[in-house]
Amino acid sequence: MDRLSGLTAFVRTADLGSFVAAGRVLGLSASAVGKAVTNLEKQLGVRLFQRSTRSLRLTEEGRLFHERCRRVLDDLDDAEASLARAVAAPRGRLRVSVPIVSYHLLLPVLPDFIERYPEVELDLDFNDRIVDLIDEEVDVAIRSGDLPDSRLMSRALRPFRLLLCAAPTYLADHGAPECPRDLDGHRAVRFRFPNSRKLQDWPIVMSGPGTMPLMQTVLTCNNMEALRGAVISGLGIGCMPDFLARGPLADGTLRTVLDAHLDVPGQFHLLWPSNRHLSPKVRVFVDYLSERLFADRCEIPAAPLVP
Repeated sequence: MDRLSGLTAFVRTADLGSFVAAGRVLGLSASAVGKAVTNLEKQLGVRLFQRSTRSLRLTEEGRLFHERCRRVLDDLDDAEASLARAVAAPRGRLRVSVPIVSYHLLLPVLPDFIERYPEVELDLDFNDRIVDLIDEEVDVAIRSGDLPDSRLMSRALRPFRLLLCAAPTYLADHGAPECPRDLDGHRAVRFRFPNSRKLQDWPIVMSGPGTMPLMQTVLTCNNMEALRGAVISGLGIGCMPDFLARGPLADGTLRTVLDAHLDVPGQFHLLWPSNRHLSPKVRVFVDYLSERLFADRCEIPAAPLVP
C-alpha cells in the first residue's frame, strides 16, 4: 500500500478500534489493514498502537498522530467535495436578502446572471430588516456597515458616497448653502435606521471649532426611497447614497450641496454562511456580483447642469 493508504488504514483503525472493523469500511481484509499500519509504523520509526490478543490501544504518539492525520483526511475529503461541487452545474433556489435601496444596483446586473445560470431560481427579499442568515436559511445577503457575525464569510462590493441633495425649487426659496454653517435654519429630511431606530448621521466635515449646524427636521422616515421622494418634492435637504440620487441628479430634479464638505464613504458587503462546502449556486452568485458590483472608488455623480 502507498503512504496515503497507510494513513487511511491507521485513522480508520483508530476510529473503529480494530483491524476487522476498519477492513469492513475500507473493503480490505483485517490482515491487509494490519500490514498497512505496521508498514506505516516502520516508516515513522514509532509504535502507533499497543497490541494485545484482546485489545488495540493508541500509544501517546499514536494519539497525537491520529489527531493530525484526521485533520489531513478531513481536508482531503473537503477538497474532493469542493472539486465535485465546482464541476456541478449551479441549480436550485437561491435565497438572497438585500436592503430595499440596493435594487438600484442589483436589478440591472441580474438579467445576465439569469442568462448564464438558467437553472438557478433567484428568490430576492428586499427588506431593510437585518435577517439572521443561518436561522432563516438565507443563502446570501447584501449589507452595509459593521459585520459582527463571525459565523459569516464576507466579500466587499462597491463603496458608495452619501450626498446631501435638495430640489431646485427648495434651493431657490431657501438658498444653497456654501459651507456647513450655512445649514443653520434649513429644513432637513432625515433617515431613521429600521433596526436600531437611530437617526442617520450626515457625513459633514466641519472646518475649525464649532458645533454642527442647527436645522429644522420636517420629516423622518425609515425608507430611503420615501426620503428621496420627499426631497424631490421640495420638503428640505436630505442625505442619500450616490446611486439612489444618480437619476434625479441627471434629469435635474435634484441638486447636490456641500460636496466639498462631505466624507466617510459607505461600503456594501456580500455575506454568506461559512459552511465547509460552498454550494455551486452560492459560489457563482458571489463571484458574479463581486465582478459586476466591485469598484475601487466611489461612483460620484457628475454635477448637474444649471439652466
